[in-house]
Amino acid sequence: MKINRHYQELKDSYLFSTIAHKVSAYTAAHPDKSVIRLGIGDVTLPLCPAVVEAMQAAVAEMGRKETFRGYGPEQGYDFLADAIVAYYRERGILLDRSEAFVSDGAKSDLGNILDLFDKDNTVLIPDPVYPVYVDTNIMAGRTIRYMDANAENGFLPLPDEGVKADLIYLCSPNNPTGAVYSREQLKRWVEYALENDAVILFDAAYEAFVRDPALPRSIFEIEGARRCAIEFCSFSKTAGFTGTRCGYTIVPQELQRGGMSLNAMWLRRQTTKFNGVPYIVQRGAAAVFTPEGQRQIRENIDYYRENARIIASALRERGVWFTGGENSPYIWLRCPDGMGSWEYFDRLLEEANVVGTPGEGFGKNGEGFFRLTAFGDRANTEEAVRRIARI
Repeated sequence: MKINRHYQELKDSYLFSTIAHKVSAYTAAHPDKSVIRLGIGDVTLPLCPAVVEAMQAAVAEMGRKETFRGYGPEQGYDFLADAIVAYYRERGILLDRSEAFVSDGAKSDLGNILDLFDKDNTVLIPDPVYPVYVDTNIMAGRTIRYMDANAENGFLPLPDEGVKADLIYLCSPNNPTGAVYSREQLKRWVEYALENDAVILFDAAYEAFVRDPALPRSIFEIEGARRCAIEFCSFSKTAGFTGTRCGYTIVPQELQRGGMSLNAMWLRRQTTKFNGVPYIVQRGAAAVFTPEGQRQIRENIDYYRENARIIASALRERGVWFTGGENSPYIWLRCPDGMGSWEYFDRLLEEANVVGTPGEGFGKNGEGFFRLTAFGDRANTEEAVRRIARI
């Protein structure tokens, strides 16, 4: 019997687990200190009323014999998939019902999609990066090459014709940096993918935070993307589903590789390995797309956007370099005084009692940078800014 030795290549601990241990140790040693957490990207506002009402109605349905539901379609109920397709159509993107797959979140699908690709493929991943992109490929033993995202290119790396890759991870608005690709920049990535017969895995989990109409919210706004891209979206940050779990993945019918349809492959994979998202959760997710649901989640998103503005304004006033904070819930700042990212983490925790995320945890290019999130409570966000300003 052989085990997967590639797990030995992973870091000993997941980034946010390390942070949690550090914060727990500090609070245990200083029980009188009030620690404000602006580190992990978890929401703090509750589910909107339209979602709660829809889920409560679904619970009642499950309690009656005539409306009870057992196993549902693994790829999602039609009522939710149709709502997703309509959501894209409102933005001028035409999808077929068969191209929308409901899941329990973007994180799961970003890892599970790798079942469709050979382990010999070369993967191109930005650095710094959301850890799941790297770790899932290390687990599979794939060759990883890194794009050089840095302050000079605004943490928005573009294709290098000298680098050949089969799978390309892009995230816009980006986690962790908050940077957002322009249409022209994404066009260059689509052209690169088509020229190299590659597939773009496009993480659009934060698309609802984009307010600038000049910026794309979907890879499918770019001509040719349907032949080279898969898009991953989530209700976690847009509708507060971090604890409820629901997302969706768009796999175009035109996407073919090696004489095989990736849409058909993903359908086969999901129907084999996934039993679908609970009916109650899908009813709640469908309510997000109703006029009332859209109005309510926009209010929540605007709340977080204002938090981001408060943080960004304070940094700008003090001349701190950063990206994000406008079309993204993340603020990616350069650590002051040439400090290392974990050094700055410790300083903020000990002197300001504020928790953020060290950039080094997202890759070597994250060293010297630091991520703050706008998902906190307003009063806590304002207090955190005051504390940071004092030091």
